[in-house]
Amino acid sequence: MSRIAICPGSFDPITFGHLDIIERGSKIFDEVIVAIFNNRTKSPLFTVEERIELIKESTKHIPNVRVDSSEGLLVDYAEEKNVQVILRGLRAVSDFEYEMQITSMNRKLESKIETLFMMTNNQYSFLSSSIVKEVAKYKADVTDLVPVVVAEALKGKFKR
Repeated sequence: MSRIAICPGSFDPITFGHLDIIERGSKIFDEVIVAIFNNRTKSPLFTVEERIELIKESTKHIPNVRVDSSEGLLVDYAEEKNVQVILRGLRAVSDFEYEMQITSMNRKLESKIETLFMMTNNQYSFLSSSIVKEVAKYKADVTDLVPVVVAEALKGKFKR
């Protein structure tokens, strides 16, 4: 049986912090599905289709990564894909409390699905998609925070 993990998120946009978790997860699992889920509390800058393309381009060097999206519950998606592991990245203690709530609810909804938390590399512990978008909006250089394809896409979104 293949060991498959889902790495869910909004990825608006994908950052080097996300890629750190995806790359390291790809060494543990036979396949990692990077699944875009829309966070209804946020207004995305990129469409789902744009995010899929940015993630595909950013992960093309990782052969066992697949990119997908879903509108429903993560546990329903995991069951549909026959996946028992959710791979989540943690940057700081503040992430843990939020992630613990989500994991507890997922476990209540489907007890067969496990969540694996992975600490991001320290150099990305401050990094979030929101911060990247904020600094990119003011024309700051974000090439050390996101892949080049993402930096270019951000420039395109914030042209005046």
